Amino acid sequence: MLIYNAEIYTGTEVIPLGWIDVKGKKISAMGTGIPATIPEDSLNADGGTVYAGFIDAHTHLGIIEDGLDFEGDDCNESTDPFTPHMRAIDGINPFDRCFEEARMRGITTVASSPGSANPCGGEICAVKTSGRRIDDMLIKTVGIKFALGENPKNVYNGREETPVTRMAVAAIIREGLYKSRRYTHDMDSYYSDSDNYDPPEYDIKCEALMPLLDRKQKAFFHCHRADDICTAMRIAKEFSLDTVIIHGTEGYKIADILAEEEIPVICGPVICDRCKPEMRGLELQNASAMHREGVKIAICTDHTVIPIQYLPLSAQAAVKGGLEFEEAIKTLTVNPAEILGISDRVGSIAEGMDADLQIYRKGENPLDLMSEPFFVMIDGEIIRSEEY
Repeated sequence: MLIYNAEIYTGTEVIPLGWIDVKGKKISAMGTGIPATIPEDSLNADGGTVYAGFIDAHTHLGIIEDGLDFEGDDCNESTDPFTPHMRAIDGINPFDRCFEEARMRGITTVASSPGSANPCGGEICAVKTSGRRIDDMLIKTVGIKFALGENPKNVYNGREETPVTRMAVAAIIREGLYKSRRYTHDMDSYYSDSDNYDPPEYDIKCEALMPLLDRKQKAFFHCHRADDICTAMRIAKEFSLDTVIIHGTEGYKIADILAEEEIPVICGPVICDRCKPEMRGLELQNASAMHREGVKIAICTDHTVIPIQYLPLSAQAAVKGGLEFEEAIKTLTVNPAEILGISDRVGSIAEGMDADLQIYRKGENPLDLMSEPFFVMIDGEIIRSEEY
């Protein structure tokens, strides 16, 4: 399919007048001007603007189902504070209607994560928002979810179990990482000299953390307060983890430190109340303050905290807080793709990338509350197409 007569935001530049050719699930070619040959099934964008499909880098989409209570909440296995072996993919219902609401708003990829009840909650997966079987929607497992601060304290204090302090939360994370590191060493010893070494007893938790310690996956730390963010950085240094901060509500207080340590932040929820003590420092200028210092940021909804369809509005709120429009678009496209480690497939418009595209009418602001794309494509399949 050929899309032409379009203004194209590629992720790195703006093409005022260009075209995109889609073959199968991929972008096969693109160029400037009007193509010499226009097939019958082509789409004339009529000066509209094409963006890569938006990405929400932190959600609980499908793992907390819409309109259900306990029956549809599979986000937190809060019977054990350390559960790296839990996999979000095993709890996601792709028929949750919020996937449809995401697609209609041009959100084509999300990271769906276990919750923050546990110091370690499990594996985060990046998935497309279109499909009937989650295995077919999966892009990749991107990392392990950790949580610092109030959430694990509150959950286990209510049960009179460990952890009830920030010290204990950090200690549980360290213990698990140390065990996995030793487990990996023992496995290596066995494989290199099986005559003199026995394999360690199988441990599914240690196995789940091995890709993290090898930096094949990332460590995602739920943190709001600046001191918790610093604890995450401290643990990351101890174990040489490739680290991402989720939420980063008080990131503006230590933006220069985050930039120096080259730690990206998935910022949000943005349009919400200060619903708990550790969020009392929430400021609309947070994203722009971190960006000015050179921190790579993405904007998230934390769905179901903020409904998934308000991801663009969340970026617009960050613009109100001082973030430039072009940078706000990047927080929904190239930046989350890079932070999640999936930029080889999504987040930008280029030859060989997944054909995840959305088109807005000429002059329309894609972040505006009243805006919706009139055309959405995921993996080369037309999801939404309305008359211009």
